[in-house]
Amino acid sequence: MFEPSDKPRVFGVPPGADFPSTLVNGLLHRTKDLPPEALGRAVLIVNTRRMARRIRALFDAGPPRLLPRIQLVTDFGETVALGNIPAPTSPLRRRLGLVQLVRALIDKEPDLAPRAALYDLADSLATLFDEMQGEGVTFDALANLDVSAHSDHWARALKFLTIVQQVEDQSTHPDPSARLRMVSEYLAQLWQEVPPQHPIILAGSTGSRGATNLLMQAVAKLPNGALVLPGFDFDLPDHVWETQLDDMLTGEDHPQFRFRKLTTALDLRKRDVGEWHGSDHNSARNRLVSLALRPAPVTDQWLSEGPKITDLDDAMANVTLVEAPSQREEALSIAMRLRKAAEDGQKAALITPDRLLSRQVTAALDRWGILPDDSAGEPLHLSAPGRFLRQIAALFHQKMGAEALLALLKHPICHSGELRNYHLLLSRALEQRVRRKGPPFPDAETILSFAEKQTHDIAPAWANWVNSTLIGLDSGQERPLTEHVDLLIELAERLAAGSQTDGSGRLWESEAGQKARSVMDKLRDAAEVAGTMGPEDFANLLTAILQGEEVRSSATPHPQILIWGTLEARVQGADVVILGGLIEGSWPEAPTPDPWLNRAMRAEVGLLLPERRIGLSAHDFQQAIGAPEVWLTRALRGSEAETVASRWLSRLTNLLDGLGPKGKTALSDARKRGQHWLGLVRSLEAVQQVAPAPRPAPCPPVIARPRQLSVTQIKRLIRDPYAIYAREVLRLRPLDPLMKAPDALMRGIVIHEVMETFIKTALDAPERLTTEELIDLTRTTLDQHVPWAEARLMWLARMARAAEGVVQGELRRREQGRPAGFEIPGQARINEVDFTLTAKADRIDLDANGNALIYDYKTGAMSTPNQQKSFDLQLLLEAAMAEQAGFKDLDPRHVVRAAFIGLGANTKEVDAPLEDLSADEVWARFSTLIQQYFDADQPYTSRRAMFKADMEGDYDHLARFGEWDVTALAERSILT
Repeated sequence: MFEPSDKPRVFGVPPGADFPSTLVNGLLHRTKDLPPEALGRAVLIVNTRRMARRIRALFDAGPPRLLPRIQLVTDFGETVALGNIPAPTSPLRRRLGLVQLVRALIDKEPDLAPRAALYDLADSLATLFDEMQGEGVTFDALANLDVSAHSDHWARALKFLTIVQQVEDQSTHPDPSARLRMVSEYLAQLWQEVPPQHPIILAGSTGSRGATNLLMQAVAKLPNGALVLPGFDFDLPDHVWETQLDDMLTGEDHPQFRFRKLTTALDLRKRDVGEWHGSDHNSARNRLVSLALRPAPVTDQWLSEGPKITDLDDAMANVTLVEAPSQREEALSIAMRLRKAAEDGQKAALITPDRLLSRQVTAALDRWGILPDDSAGEPLHLSAPGRFLRQIAALFHQKMGAEALLALLKHPICHSGELRNYHLLLSRALEQRVRRKGPPFPDAETILSFAEKQTHDIAPAWANWVNSTLIGLDSGQERPLTEHVDLLIELAERLAAGSQTDGSGRLWESEAGQKARSVMDKLRDAAEVAGTMGPEDFANLLTAILQGEEVRSSATPHPQILIWGTLEARVQGADVVILGGLIEGSWPEAPTPDPWLNRAMRAEVGLLLPERRIGLSAHDFQQAIGAPEVWLTRALRGSEAETVASRWLSRLTNLLDGLGPKGKTALSDARKRGQHWLGLVRSLEAVQQVAPAPRPAPCPPVIARPRQLSVTQIKRLIRDPYAIYAREVLRLRPLDPLMKAPDALMRGIVIHEVMETFIKTALDAPERLTTEELIDLTRTTLDQHVPWAEARLMWLARMARAAEGVVQGELRRREQGRPAGFEIPGQARINEVDFTLTAKADRIDLDANGNALIYDYKTGAMSTPNQQKSFDLQLLLEAAMAEQAGFKDLDPRHVVRAAFIGLGANTKEVDAPLEDLSADEVWARFSTLIQQYFDADQPYTSRRAMFKADMEGDYDHLARFGEWDVTALAERSILT
């Protein structure tokens, strides 16, 4: 297959070529004159299972022949008799074993990281050890590091690493990278002594990892061994190769740096790397991109070599540059091009590391019924089983509120066994009950009392099932991880099965369920090494583990429309390649922070630098941009700010912009092609102009208009009549929140109860009219009625600040009169239109002459006297009612004072303007107002006289406020 050579055999495939196809064609070309068994004796080592499948598919296309043995780099050691090399340990088991050490470190030094990062730190620590073993770096190298010039954080981290070394030294099973290195070293020695005579070809790997690099060197030195490198830049000048790619600190972010390191280890020059086989690729574009990606110290070569590129038209032919105003438009333009490819029968691929962009493109394609073949799939923690497990685990450390309870009961997996229809009926009825009456944190008694009022036969068993699976899980106690996992699986299966059957319902049935079951089984098998942990640590651990797994749908995707990550794109080919999300922070991705070693420390001990990932991303970019037709896309603005173009895209555009008229024209043409597609996106998204909704002013029939309102509703009738129409005529009520919040309404209710109890107590025992008594009573009432600790503390602090003012004001009020009643109901009628006005006075006092003093407690802002004259008529109307009809158990009597009492930051009193408006005048004006609304032509105008233009109303969305503003004229509509 190969000519004899005294040098290691290294071949390359240029960027833009279909690597698997070129590899297979080269194999067939080299064996065409050999016996049929020659190809069957060859061993082909590739770096991904996807590439192995693609090569097998190319061979399967025919004609019939013996096939080479295709193996993976990671599995290569399994086929060799390696009895003296132990099996690798499970990555999950290794990380769980480190969790105990990291937890002890965080307990001792809490400022190092939050507890939510427990598993992430263990994962980064395991990754560091795996990398050390793969790169051949010993713990002694770490121990010899000089950290005197670094901050205390790195010295502390290094000290911890030396402690962990003792645990690592006791491990009898190596990490996967360590075992691969041991395999590589073993094979290198074995092959040196007894080299195999059959061809061995290692193809598709860049050698970025130390263990893989060793294996590649061993294969290249075999008599019948060869390496085939993907995306090798044959256009890079020798002097750049020799002088600029030999320094790790300055050259590692170059796409060809790893190849330079490999050839140096093999004592080869760049010219010693031959082309594997002829392939279809754009030579002109490769030369342009090679120049654009030169190392930073020699970018001045643009000036000398740039003018020599004369075939810019060929280089930029079929290159489209899409610079979209937003991420949405970028995704839509990509989706439209993929749709056209599907129509034309082209194979098209989106290559991007941005998972958000790929999900947006998938969603956009759904409008045309196209399901792309996404290599990544869906993150397991976002799947239905993943969310179900995480919601249950959260109950181990959080007190279960109404939101968490209903979210679980209404989850599609919950009660997926028998009689799910009845389960949903009960769940929805429970939701209505909780919304109306609470409590915010349902308990077993709440569930049982609810079930007693239901007519469904399964209600009692259903309530017991809910109580036994969901209530009282927040014990907060530490348990061994094995117990946490067993309890989670048990509860999840019982919840999924439901109250009427055993089993696990549909929890483990789908692809996501099967994947979740596999992950949970692995976690249970490895849990013994993690020791004990608290419920919150377990919930964080579970989320982190599920986040690292992905699940693919079994739905058949479109065979020609593909979405690849950069790793998959290295070994695939397509007619149309779209490089999406070309912005800094996405492509290349920002380096993952290393909490254990900084960049200088890594370089000193010989570990991989963060720039390694940048160099690999650069290599992916250089390889993908050579496709027959290529799109380069980015969004000019992200969700929060303007974006910065990817460094490689910036290099390419800057180079073209500096190459004179031809370069500017080529760049301009690429942008014009992109603008064409963005224009199509705007056309697709264009909507027909629709006239905005008018300002509503409905006139319902008189018979349907409200016959009773409370004094607190009159302010709304004056300011926003449409709200009264929606509430009283249409019978629409705002939906109560599922989880009642400690809002202003609740605070007002609680403080009103405090004041009523406080004043009643002080009537019989005046010595208890003190600030201490008020604060103690507030604390007791808050403990009874407010289940939120933060709200209790805040409201108690507010009352403590206001207590002195409240007590002094009460002493002054005692000099004017004595309380005669609290929360006193009353009503008055307007007989001409059969209308009743109702009220409930917070408090009515009587002076020595029997005159009434009306008080209303306010925890918020109080209306001024001028506002009370025209809008907030509450106190004035209550005074008129007291004089005309009286309140319950109080005869009509003269009102000498009506006032708001402040119980918030302002503890002053604001009097109603009784001296300006008599009770008769107030009632006459009010009667006129009500009678006007019983005129068939009187409309209920939306937002007629709001205090502020930006004030929100409960029914603004129904009135479609926003399509019109406060300057718009109302459009009266007669309703029948």
